[in-house]
Amino acid sequence: MTPTIVQVLKCYKIIADIERAKTGRPGEGTKKNVLRGTVAVCNAAGVALGDSVEALTRRAIDRALADFMVRGMTRLSAWSYICKLRGLFAKWCLPYYKDAGWEIPKLELPAFRAQAPRYIRPSSELLARVKNWYRLQEGEYWFAATMMLEFAMRNGDVLRLKDSNFVENENGKFLSYTPHKTELTSARRVYWPIHPEIWQKFDDYGRLSGLDVTKETFDDINRDLRNLGFHGSKAAYELRKICIDHIYQKFGAEMAVSISGDDIKTITKYYADPAQPNIGAVRVLDLL
Repeated sequence: MTPTIVQVLKCYKIIADIERAKTGRPGEGTKKNVLRGTVAVCNAAGVALGDSVEALTRRAIDRALADFMVRGMTRLSAWSYICKLRGLFAKWCLPYYKDAGWEIPKLELPAFRAQAPRYIRPSSELLARVKNWYRLQEGEYWFAATMMLEFAMRNGDVLRLKDSNFVENENGKFLSYTPHKTELTSARRVYWPIHPEIWQKFDDYGRLSGLDVTKETFDDINRDLRNLGFHGSKAAYELRKICIDHIYQKFGAEMAVSISGDDIKTITKYYADPAQPNIGAVRVLDLL
């Protein structure tokens, strides 16, 4: 018997918990990502959850990839959704499916070549220009630039911020959020200490109240950074890269993962070799 996709999803929910009790894996976050990622791929491919699992063909996966790209995803982001299917077809799942009397076809994924170049740190002269430019920013421009340069946030995550993302407790002051881009992959929550000087300025602005950060804010920052010497339509994104690169170089891969929310493989492949991590609250601006 060949099951439907929804039958496999329901079974996976149960067997993932059983397997975790035996081996410690997969984690709860991984289980949720596999389930949500599979549904997202099916929707993008035009495959109904009530269809046979045989409907998840290479051609269907190609359609999902094309749909993700049309919606503006990068190649790597689109592929990260496709890779969630691997969890549903993992080797450890097959004995459980066999016990259920199911015949599960082999998952055939399209060929994929990751071509992301290694990050090249800007020259000291260009970094100095960034530092001087940042010191002149006020209001929503200061806030948007700070969230990218000091906390490695993406534009969209800055636009989604709420006052509740700024946490103050007996352990200190923290930025707490889950990056939208990796919500269906690592789902790693960023919980990063906020330097007292930055927190004070947040207080001066009343946290987010009175700060109207919009897409146009980032359009202006893009223009400014292109004038400084960066290239491309998303020059503002270079602020995030500068942050991750400096944290990585100074404190190591683990801390770069912590501030960015990215997978450690992404960090180690894209940036330079790590040092031994050891960090508290830090001003990235002081590292430029």
